[in-house]
Amino acid sequence: MKLTQRPRRNRKNQQIRDLTAETHLLPQHLIYPVFVCEGSNVESPIKTLAGQSRWSPDLLSKKVAQWKKLGLTHFALFPQISEDKKNSRGTEALNDNGLLPNTIKRLKDDHADICLITDVALDPFSSDGHDGIVENGRILNDESVEILAEMSLKQAEWGTDWVAPSDMMDGRIGAIRKKLDQTGYTETNILAYTAKYASSFYGPFRDALQSAPKFGDKKTYQMDPRNIKEAVREAKLDLSEGADMIMVKPGLPYLDVIARLKRISDVPVAAYNVSGEYAMIKAAAAAGALDENRAILEVMTSFRRAGSDAILTYFAPQVAELLRQ
Repeated sequence: MKLTQRPRRNRKNQQIRDLTAETHLLPQHLIYPVFVCEGSNVESPIKTLAGQSRWSPDLLSKKVAQWKKLGLTHFALFPQISEDKKNSRGTEALNDNGLLPNTIKRLKDDHADICLITDVALDPFSSDGHDGIVENGRILNDESVEILAEMSLKQAEWGTDWVAPSDMMDGRIGAIRKKLDQTGYTETNILAYTAKYASSFYGPFRDALQSAPKFGDKKTYQMDPRNIKEAVREAKLDLSEGADMIMVKPGLPYLDVIARLKRISDVPVAAYNVSGEYAMIKAAAAAGALDENRAILEVMTSFRRAGSDAILTYFAPQVAELLRQ
């Protein structure tokens, strides 16, 4: 065969494959979502998330010291709030002596070199299990945004580096940015859950926080999985309102959305490799259906290839260890 182009030449050995690789994955690209619980010296394994636990702040601080050695410096905190502290307006989210502020303070005191991301939504604190205020079976938008802005201000006061609104209420990015700027927190970043879809892949996460909705579903505020133009619309709004990073959630079923938003965004784009995606790989590996480590690295690379600048993943310590090896 008289071929001038033989693409296989660039694949013939590992050294050439590394030289010509188009996509690279580093620990700096990873954000580790961690679950926090009340108490001292508490580790509570999560049944539906093999290898993941809820940690009391003291033990979490010790774990962070270990994860830092792998190159992980970004952590997203998700508090498990006891049922007796929940109410219809999620007022525990504003408690200066609550689990979240105590965790932020402990981690920042022990590890000044890490970056913390805190979730802004009512569902972990709400007796209704929804991301906003509920009235007569409806999730109220504007009233919820007022509370979300107050939550963001509190989290900034407590010392978080990023507030991450995951609620999908209209206008909340602008309201949060305005609230933060007016009170002097101009350097607090906003990570917007821009395209958060009404997905079937959130089950283990809701189990970990015991935050499933008490009625109905979240389809009136989370996005329709059939839509991508709507994601572009949401991204343009979040960017115009002051988001410092935008995110697509879940990750694997929405690689096309990540790629689309990357093309229009002038800020970094993140992907959330959610709990259901994690659980699927763990279950398949346990059944002997695939090589877990190879599958994880392939998935992480797919996020980077699609355009993700950052990846929230429960695999973060495992990936970082594989990269070190």
